Amino acid sequence: MAEKPIYLGLLGYGNVGSGTLYTLQQNRHSVGLKVGQPLEVKLVADLDWERPRPVKARLSSKQKTKQALAVVDDPDIQIVIECIGGLKPAGELILRALRNGKSVVTSNKELIAKRGHEILEEAERHKVDVCFEGAVAGGIPIIRPLKESLAGNRIGRLMGIVNGTTNYILTRMTREGSDFKAALAEAQARGYAEPDPTADVEGYDATYKLAILASIAFESRVKVEKIYREGISGVGAADIEYARRLGYVVKLLAIGEDTPAGLDLRVHPVFLSRSHPLAAVDEVFNAIWLQGSSVGEVMFYGRGAGPLPTGSAVVGDVIDVARNIRHGATGRLPCTCFSDKPVKEIGQIETKYYIRMEVRDRPGVLGRIATAFGEAGVSLASVVQSKAWGEGAEIVWVTHRVQEARIRRALAKVRSFEAVRQICSWMRVEE
Repeated sequence: MAEKPIYLGLLGYGNVGSGTLYTLQQNRHSVGLKVGQPLEVKLVADLDWERPRPVKARLSSKQKTKQALAVVDDPDIQIVIECIGGLKPAGELILRALRNGKSVVTSNKELIAKRGHEILEEAERHKVDVCFEGAVAGGIPIIRPLKESLAGNRIGRLMGIVNGTTNYILTRMTREGSDFKAALAEAQARGYAEPDPTADVEGYDATYKLAILASIAFESRVKVEKIYREGISGVGAADIEYARRLGYVVKLLAIGEDTPAGLDLRVHPVFLSRSHPLAAVDEVFNAIWLQGSSVGEVMFYGRGAGPLPTGSAVVGDVIDVARNIRHGATGRLPCTCFSDKPVKEIGQIETKYYIRMEVRDRPGVLGRIATAFGEAGVSLASVVQSKAWGEGAEIVWVTHRVQEARIRRALAKVRSFEAVRQICSWMRVEE
């Protein structure tokens, strides 16, 4: 093995940064053999060196700095590992590193989702690499398989459980019958949810990941703001129970499909058939299921977050980039977004629907509601009457496959009926 090391610089020494450094140190000899040259971390930049870290790695005082520019401007450093997160200052630091002729490895999902095309174009201009396996689904390999192992396929559809926090909450609600607030509090107590859980429970985190996956799978630039998004805060214990009775589980899914009319891209809770492989993915685990034109159905499963699983993905990218540097082959990982396909509005998508409502006991009320659905072009597959009280009952409808615009039109009409107390919830159904 060659003696001269390839020098690395690390930006951010929090959860992912500490997991990355620990993984590099624990597997130092094996990593060097796989590259054919030793790797050495020269500098680590972080603003607060006193805060506790979830993983303890070894760092000398000479390796520590509070100056991010000391890393990106160091002439010896050939690979910059960005673990800061967010858009600023991470974006400008990555661009500066690329312009300095350094390759970059990042796990920054928001940055890649929103500025990935710009960053990849800058890398191509300077003939260096940008890798971001850790940005989606933590330790699960999915970016590289899409770009390499499955590159001979046309990917038609993908669905993923890509946020461990929401999957944990929905698992607890399913197993224990608890409501959303109680399950969220438990997730926070266990450290699975942040004190401010908005990014997870309202679907922003999953939306960033879907933007990255869809861009690669469907070979088209995807803007985050074009993806339809709903979170799980409106899912009730009653919805979980009806899902169980009807043969479904409730999951927050990131869904993408390449159709002749455009890309169908959405993040929202669904009633998912128990026969689907994703239905068995519980707790904080992630999974991504996809259909390829030649390979058929494939599913990737594992731990989707955490210092060591994400650190594993980051180090895998570092090894790949280091090999390219060793053989003078950097710049061979260009952006694969070759087109700019239109994205469907949510009203254009077609699926089945679950609708739960409370109605007053009035003659002909169910018939009137069914007529309103029919007039909107919505075909009803089943109706279930459950909880009853003195003046009314809770009714659940399941539709056949229909365009969402028709469902929204029907619900607007039904809401106006005096006999309908409220439409408690409605969700899309995936078989």
